[in-house]
Amino acid sequence: MQDSRSRHRDGRAGDFRPSTIAVLFVVLMAVASIPIATHPLPPLSDYVNHLARTYVIDAVDTDPYLARFYEVDWQVIPNLMIDLIVPLLHGFMDVYLAGQIFTILAFVLIGSGTLAFNRALTGRWSALPLIALPLLYNGVLLVGVMNYVFGIGLALWGLAAWIALRERPWPWRLAISTLFALALYFCHLFAAGVYGLGLLAIELHRLWSKRTELLPRRLVDFVATGLPFLPLIALLMTSSTLHAPGAPAYWELDGKLEGLMAVIKVYYPSVAIGFLAIVVIAAAFARWRNALGFHPVGWTIFGVGAVAYLALPRAIFGAHLADQRLPIALAFMLIACFTVELRRRLARVGLVALIALMLTVRIATVQSVWNHLDHGTNEFVESVKSIKRGARVLVVWGDRSSCKEISDFNIVHAASLATIERSALVTTAFTVKGKHILHARKPFRAFVETEDRLPPALPYFLEVADKVPAGIKYFWNLWPRHYDYVYILFTTAKTPNPSRKHLELVYDGDVFDLYRVRAAGEAQGSSAVQ
Repeated sequence: MQDSRSRHRDGRAGDFRPSTIAVLFVVLMAVASIPIATHPLPPLSDYVNHLARTYVIDAVDTDPYLARFYEVDWQVIPNLMIDLIVPLLHGFMDVYLAGQIFTILAFVLIGSGTLAFNRALTGRWSALPLIALPLLYNGVLLVGVMNYVFGIGLALWGLAAWIALRERPWPWRLAISTLFALALYFCHLFAAGVYGLGLLAIELHRLWSKRTELLPRRLVDFVATGLPFLPLIALLMTSSTLHAPGAPAYWELDGKLEGLMAVIKVYYPSVAIGFLAIVVIAAAFARWRNALGFHPVGWTIFGVGAVAYLALPRAIFGAHLADQRLPIALAFMLIACFTVELRRRLARVGLVALIALMLTVRIATVQSVWNHLDHGTNEFVESVKSIKRGARVLVVWGDRSSCKEISDFNIVHAASLATIERSALVTTAFTVKGKHILHARKPFRAFVETEDRLPPALPYFLEVADKVPAGIKYFWNLWPRHYDYVYILFTTAKTPNPSRKHLELVYDGDVFDLYRVRAAGEAQGSSAVQ
């Protein structure tokens, strides 16, 4: 039984003890990590391509096939975190486990960063930010932009550190902020932007709340917040990222709502709507009981974030979905701005039950879908075994309308498994100058995608098999001369061979086919699987 002092302390805090919150965090984070821990190849679109790149970075000096195809050009570009961490881990474990640890570490950073930011704002630890854990699985994660996801967690910790040091001598605050800004630059340029947006919102709120003080002093203090970003501007101006190939910068209104839905939607809209309804009802009830509060800086974050989201283009610096990445980062920031008073034991039990229910539903949904998608992943793993080591692999797209979106995420970059397992050159490998440090060596550079575009569609692939029409400059021109295997993605079972003259079916998957390219003059035979 608690003594009166303990009861008074807990009543004043209106929440769980810090030690209890720590235990809850560890338990709930373990639950949140189940889909990642049980799927060495999670169906995240770009994930396996990133993993293949990190594998080459670590193995290129010891694998003669990889050394023949690839070279690593270390540069100061804003997209390096997974390239730094996973190869280091790969020295002690296989690359798949290293990728899982990197992803779970990103989850831990986001979850703990939300808690820490809330602690810095409110002055006490609270269990309420744990409600952010179900959002670790979101539409942005499904795209597989792993460096950015990692950077969200680091940005939250950076904002927490800024608040904690705000009233300390300015050299400490600016020095720590500079370190965070530089670390975030190496994570992803957009992650550094998230940190900058958060600081702008915090300092705008402070500028207003201190309006009784002298304006010149406040303005100098406000402007000084941007000093840690000056080194980033210098790095970017001298980086090849500034002129990276890819989608040209453009803005469009379509997709803004989709970007908001990506915060809560993973696979089923009904589950997302249910989540939203539960949270709104619970928040309304807590507000009615005068138990729920919102830190004033949250309104500034919301306002600045909304303006930034509407202003952001869909693509910038050659990166796609630039605007749609922002809402999930804002969601974690805004969750950290909420406060709750849980003076009664029933209220505390209710909060934990709500978080546990939402997390359980989210994890059960993700686990179920990923288990279903394992069939396609396992087929790809089996198909890769048929590829000769050191082969050259061309990736082609068939009829994408034959597949569902979640299937796309599972296979769109699965051909990169051939790089990991068979030391193969794969045309879709991320080797874009300015975006990645991995590049194809000069003899093979003309035969891979270096502009960050989509793989060739089947009609264009067939058009240039034997001759090249005037003015056509595809990297896959005269492909039978330059590749050993062809993956055709987005097919259906028993899809006919599109070019029996040049291709022999090796593996017939549910949504892809693997073909061996016939050597010049090789007779057309029939394989067992055909």
